[in-house]
Amino acid sequence: MDLGLNGLKALVTGGSKGIGRRCAEILVAEGAEVAICARTEAEVKAVATELGAHGAAVDVSDKAALEAWVKASADAMGGIDLVIGNVSALAVSDDEAAWQAGFETDMMHCVRLVNAAMPWLEASKAASITLVSSVSGREIDFTGPAYGAFKAALVHYSQGLAYKLAPKGIRANAVSPGNTYFDGGIWQQIETGNPELFATALGLNPMGRMATPEEIARGVVFLASPASSFTSGTNLVIDGALTKGVQL
Repeated sequence: MDLGLNGLKALVTGGSKGIGRRCAEILVAEGAEVAICARTEAEVKAVATELGAHGAAVDVSDKAALEAWVKASADAMGGIDLVIGNVSALAVSDDEAAWQAGFETDMMHCVRLVNAAMPWLEASKAASITLVSSVSGREIDFTGPAYGAFKAALVHYSQGLAYKLAPKGIRANAVSPGNTYFDGGIWQQIETGNPELFATALGLNPMGRMATPEEIARGVVFLASPASSFTSGTNLVIDGALTKGVQL
C-alpha cells in the first residue's frame, strides 16, 4: 500500500530510540523528510545521520526550546505536514513530582508541539497530528496514577483536536500501545532491575510477549499518513489483547 508520504514533512519527538525511532525510519523509507528530537545529543545526531534526517537535542518540557525546534525544523524542511508526539516522562511514582513531570512532559509537550506547528499544519494539504498515549490511560494498572491520568488526557485532547480542526482539513488521532520492549527501553530496565515485576507484566500479555517498536510504529505512521485520510478522532489500541475494556 502506498501511504502517500513521499515528499511530506514530519516531526517526531522522542525519535532517537524505540517507537519514535522506528516511526522516523518508516517515514524516511516512505519518502518523507523527517526532523527528530530527543534529550541526548549524541543519540539524536547518530540517528539523524543514519537516517538522513534533521535532528536536535531538545528537552520537550522546556516550552521555549520545543517551540524553537519546531520553527527551526519547519524552516529547514520548508513546512510541516505531520506531527507525531511520542515523549513520556515515565513518571510512575505516586507523588507530586510524578504529577508535575507527567504534566510538563507527557501533556504539555503535546499541547505546545501542536500549537507551535499549527501555522504550518494549516498550510498543509495532508496535515495530521498523532499522539502516542498508552493502554494505561484506558484502565487502572500497576503504573502510577499520574502516568495513567495524563495518558487518558492525551486521548481526550486528540479527539477534541479532531473535532475542532476537521473544518481546516487537519486530522488528529491517538495511539495507545501496550507493553513495548526494546533495547534501552523501560521494560528492558525492569527486566534486569525488577525481574519480579517484569514477570508479572509479561504474564498479563495474552500473546505471551510484549510488542516490538515496529508493531506500534506501523500503526502510528499509518494513522499519520494520507492513506488514513478519513480517520480522525480515533484511539488506536495496539496491545496484543492486553486490555480487557471494550472500546465503544
